[in-house]
Amino acid sequence: MRLSAPAKINLHLRVGQVQNDGFHPLLSWMTTVGLFDTITLEDAPSGIALTCDDPRIPIDATNLIVRAAQLMSEVAQQHKARPFRAGAGSGLQLNLAKRIPAGGGLGGGSSDAARILLALNQFWNLGQMIEQLALLAAKLGSDVPFFLFGPSSICQSRGEIVQPIAVSKTRFATLVLPDIAMPTPRVYQVFDSLGSGKAQADLGQPAWQEWTSLNAEALLPRLINDLEAPAFAISPQLGRLRNDIEQSLGRIVRMSGSGSTLFTLFDDLASAQRAAESVTRNGTRAIEVEIGITPDDDLEQSWIADA
Repeated sequence: MRLSAPAKINLHLRVGQVQNDGFHPLLSWMTTVGLFDTITLEDAPSGIALTCDDPRIPIDATNLIVRAAQLMSEVAQQHKARPFRAGAGSGLQLNLAKRIPAGGGLGGGSSDAARILLALNQFWNLGQMIEQLALLAAKLGSDVPFFLFGPSSICQSRGEIVQPIAVSKTRFATLVLPDIAMPTPRVYQVFDSLGSGKAQADLGQPAWQEWTSLNAEALLPRLINDLEAPAFAISPQLGRLRNDIEQSLGRIVRMSGSGSTLFTLFDDLASAQRAAESVTRNGTRAIEVEIGITPDDDLEQSWIADA
């Protein structure tokens, strides 16, 4: 089975004060974008093993892909399920082609994990409902549940409350991908030290239906990311880059998640391409992407023919 796992951007992200359990309440409009990791699943005699074409990515149990596969293996054991392909072993070989930058706020690891939950549900014929998979996803991380419901959703609480909404009328983005890895825990530590968080009830509830119908020029001024200030405090270079791109493009630039990816929105692909070319000429990698996309593969039709 070959799977495409899309990246995401947080179009809008509000973060509340840290709670007694150590978590921050969130309110975020998240959407998938056309940048993909690729995962190949193969039968193995036993165990769960992962390889990756990027040597910087861990391939042990700290990787969300492995943890997701382990959770599904536990479900299979509880239900005494067996792989439904004749001659299949009880193990799994996972191969990851990494294209979504790690530490960039694009949710690559979370997307990979969600795709594994969905795929193994069919690969091992487990028959889990999406609500059951969402409970497992919430154990893995705050972004993972979104990728079960995408391509456009409002995520709340720790991220486990997911409300799908219409894809934005604004369908294209330029992603700026600086070579800066932003450690999420550190961003939240600085966020807390700045005293920026509001009470959960103060995170707001925008008129999402109206927002989805806006063009880029009308939507961009409404978007907020509460983690920009702490991220720019950690990396002033990233803050300067954002300011320089805003000035050179003459439009608002936001940060996705806890960074370091920056983005701006457009109503047509050609404008997003021109912006990406402009940023790249100035020395920082940038790409144009469509937003609100779904993976090209169909889980039921993505078997790779036997050699």
